[in-house]
This record gives sequence, C-alpha cells and structure tokens, in this order.
Amino acid sequence: MSPGDEHDYGEPAGTRMRLPEADPYGGARRPARSSSRNLVMVVGVVVLLIAAIAFANRGGDDSPSTTATGETNADRPGTSSTAASGTKPVDGKSAGIPTGYARDEQGAQSAAANYTVVLGSAEMFNTARRHQVVDTVYTPDVAAARQSSLDTVYSDETFLTNIGLAKDGTAPNGQVFVSRIAPVGTKVTAFNVNAATVEVWYTSLFGLSGEASTNPVSESWYTNTFQLKWVGNDWKVADFQQKDGPVPVGRDQKASTADDMTKAVEEYGGFTYAR
Repeated sequence: MSPGDEHDYGEPAGTRMRLPEADPYGGARRPARSSSRNLVMVVGVVVLLIAAIAFANRGGDDSPSTTATGETNADRPGTSSTAASGTKPVDGKSAGIPTGYARDEQGAQSAAANYTVVLGSAEMFNTARRHQVVDTVYTPDVAAARQSSLDTVYSDETFLTNIGLAKDGTAPNGQVFVSRIAPVGTKVTAFNVNAATVEVWYTSLFGLSGEASTNPVSESWYTNTFQLKWVGNDWKVADFQQKDGPVPVGRDQKASTADDMTKAVEEYGGFTYAR
C-alpha cells in the first residue's frame, strides 16, 4: 500500500475531496415527498414494528420449527459474518489502543476493526500520537519503515491546506476537525494461527465542523482488507488496502447544523469493537 492510505484523503499529490453538492449547514433539503408515499412509509414501519414485537415475544420454545418443505431450523446452515459470539474481545490496552487479542478468527476480526478506527482517527494528524499508533498496531519491521513515510504525508502543507488544517495539523479557531470511523462489519477471508486476512466494512466521517467551515463534515463508505500477523503474542498489521463501498442509499434527512455536529463529536465517545 502507498503512504497515506490510512485516509483516502492522504496522498499530497492529487488529494481527493468529496464535498456535498449543497452546503449541509445551509439547511439544504431534497424535494418533499408526496403524502401518499409518507403514508406508505408509516404503514411499513408499523408492520415491521409489529413483526419485531412478535419475534421478541415468541417465548422460550427451543424445539426446532419445521418449514413448509419439512426442513427444521436445526437443519439449516448457521449464519455467518458478524453474529455476536459473546466472547470478550480484548484483554487490555497499549498506548490507549485495545490490544491483547485471542489467537483465533474472532481475535483477528476484533483487531482489524479496532485498528481501522485508530488509523482513521484525528489522532493520526498529531505527530507524537501518530508514532504511538503506528508502533502499536503495525508489526515492528513495518512500523519502522512506515513512520517516516507517514510523517511526510501528514506534514505536507498542501494536503493540510486542502482539508482546512493549519501546518501543525490543528483546526482553525472556532472549528472542530472530525475524522472518525465506525465499523459496520468484518469477515475473515483467510486464516491460520500465524496470519489472517480480514475485511472491515465501515463508514467514515471527515471534515471541519464550524460555521465558517469550507470543508463540512461528510460521510463516506469504504472496505479495508488487512493482512495481519501474529507477532509478540498479538495480532499486528503487516499491510492493508482500501477500496470504496459498499455504499448504501442515503435517507431523505436534513443535514444537522454545524453546532449540532460539533456537540455530537465532542459528546459521543467511541467503542471497542469486537466480532
């Protein structure tokens, strides 16, 4: 992977900026929908709610149910991907980053999800903190090679100017820099006790929140494919690649004000992610 892939915004030469077609802080709306469509949506929500209540109140009958074809639920293959296992995801932290993962597929998925979060965070724009992150999540040989290249990317004045930050990576007065990732799901595509390939699908918030912002906070969707190695009794990143999507259809919602966005970023904390 090339330096700066921790952010799709990261290559100094040819920085990609995805600004909304209309200023979300100006209260831009899509055309109002017809009342009949609104009625259909309301009815749909009610039907789903009734179904959910019925499902929750099925009771404790553990006997396998039979389908119209005579097949029981017990005969069907188990669901995959992101079903919760109930196993504790991680034992501790290093430099504030969750570490100490199990040497199994769940541990590899948990590591990839949490490493995605920190590699895409605003902390990467602070030199001292970035060095801690790189030393913690990468294998030792990769970390040593990656530090200088990342320092070059994150100190490039053109790159920082394009995203609205000062030379030291800080936001202008009265604005809050937002770079936050929320994993949606993970899957293992290859695994053994010494190496794993894990994909992490996630949504990313990136931009400057504030009344004078020319780069308002916008949402993007990506998938990272991590190559993990078991090093020093933990999963570490040897490399990863990023690609766009899958991208869901946007809802017909009014964008929040700059003040509301700033409050949300400051008041809502993140999570430790797990399979």
